[in-house]
Amino acid sequence: MKLANLVGERFKERPSECVIDSHALMIRGGYIKYVANGIYSSFPPLKRVTKKIEQIIREEMDKIDGQEVSFPVVLPAKLWEESGRYESVGSELVRFSDRNESKLLLGMTHEEAAVQLVREYGQSYLKYPFMIYQIQTKFRDEARPRGGLIRVREFVMKDAYSFHTSQQDLDAYYAKCHQAYERIFARVGIPETVSVLSDSGMMGGSISHEFMLLTPAGEDSIVICRHCDYKSNMEAAENIPLPAAKQDSQVLNLVHTPDAHTIESLCDVLHVPQDKTCKAVVYQQKTDDQFVVVFLRGDYEINEAKLKNILGCEVYPAVIDDTCGLTAGFIGPYQLQANCKILFDRTLENEKNLVCGANRPDYHYTGLDLARDIGAVSFVDVAKVKENGICPVCKRKSLTVRRGIEVGNIFQLGTKYTKAMQMTYLDENGQSHYSIMGCYGIGIGRLAASVCEAHHDEYGPIWPLSIAPWQVHLCAVRSDHAEVKACADRLYEQMQEKGIEVIYDDRTVSAGVMFSDADLLGCPIRVIVSPRNCKNGVLEIVRRDQKTNEKIEQEKFFDVLQAMLKSKA
Repeated sequence: MKLANLVGERFKERPSECVIDSHALMIRGGYIKYVANGIYSSFPPLKRVTKKIEQIIREEMDKIDGQEVSFPVVLPAKLWEESGRYESVGSELVRFSDRNESKLLLGMTHEEAAVQLVREYGQSYLKYPFMIYQIQTKFRDEARPRGGLIRVREFVMKDAYSFHTSQQDLDAYYAKCHQAYERIFARVGIPETVSVLSDSGMMGGSISHEFMLLTPAGEDSIVICRHCDYKSNMEAAENIPLPAAKQDSQVLNLVHTPDAHTIESLCDVLHVPQDKTCKAVVYQQKTDDQFVVVFLRGDYEINEAKLKNILGCEVYPAVIDDTCGLTAGFIGPYQLQANCKILFDRTLENEKNLVCGANRPDYHYTGLDLARDIGAVSFVDVAKVKENGICPVCKRKSLTVRRGIEVGNIFQLGTKYTKAMQMTYLDENGQSHYSIMGCYGIGIGRLAASVCEAHHDEYGPIWPLSIAPWQVHLCAVRSDHAEVKACADRLYEQMQEKGIEVIYDDRTVSAGVMFSDADLLGCPIRVIVSPRNCKNGVLEIVRRDQKTNEKIEQEKFFDVLQAMLKSKA
């Protein structure tokens, strides 16, 4: 490929709308073009990168006996009605009707389509186990797309679905797929990716893991123990409360606290630490708008994913008015009369002498003792883990919170979909059972952007050889020089004959412009032909990742180049 003919432009200025580096570099380097919010077109360099990622994924999926299929992008609503997700999934799912008023949707995930494809095939235990996968375009109407390809609305994804007759068989295959994912991420150039426990969310199932690339540009919070192997997404991380200062019980006392609507202002007024307060966070259930009041210690925050799992439905921040029986800013558990669900977080267990709302404007109670003043209550884990929190495995105060990008996920779905959609098989005794499922996803564009985020400098991406758009970037500095042009043209032809992927820049531009474009394309190996090099009978090789260069005699060039390509394979 000649750079002069490459579709797309490269430029120096960082776009103002780009918050993270990979987004800026992919715009500047001519990889993507904005079409609409969360929707991008791909220029040839990105298409070459993603094609290589897809091939690596296919090889690893085929290695664990996966069989590639293809599901429709547009699906009939009845499939999602069978599973129950047509109504339960929110506005992220795009619903519409065709000219015949048939209800349709755009596939954002394909569990239902997978079951529909194989439920007749899988009627006998003799067919099991098996796994099918696809690489397909999906659409999810994200409320807040960000970071270029990191979080988009339209995306290409590899999703795989395995089917089993026993939990033991699923467990074994789940482990095999976990290992395949580790190989995939190593092969595309981010072996530092870590596997963390995660919340299954709308996917359902009992066990799930996310593969996270730890980076400050990440949108997810990852909880990691500094002393053991515990790793978890914040949404799924168990919170073991840090002990508050021990105090003796005091008499419950009503105090006037004008304008103390927040925990911070309350602590300032009464001169108490946040861990000696009981705060209320109020939500409403999307299913019926019922109010839910969650009480927890004032130095902790609510983990909404945990709350949704406990309630079994989506929630939204409550709209408190005069009719609901709640006094915003002054809600407390003592003599609360409102018609609402009440939950107590485990951070309040065994706590005494707390400050809480008095359920009347401008008043709080001091001296709250839950066991004495409220009675026996059940405690739930609904708070977020804090920095230096207690690890649920090794029990040390060793948790740290990092940022990460989710580059893949795997779920044990169990019978959630097969039971709802009546996918059954007969065992060797003629007994009917529901098939057991697992599912396994990787976003292709997000993975490409994540590799760029992990491996770049201020000048451009540093692509690993395995997924680089081209292996070699051939630069003819002073292509108007006859000897340079002849040498570079000859090298270009020979590389093509040898099957080496090469992008050839023979434009009559300055060396600065030429090298700047080469940095933005990020090929692992740069070969420079210049008048001085030709005069000395050498070729200059620059390694993009190491920023080192060496002069190679022309007759030894291909031996050295082939060795470099082989060593980086």
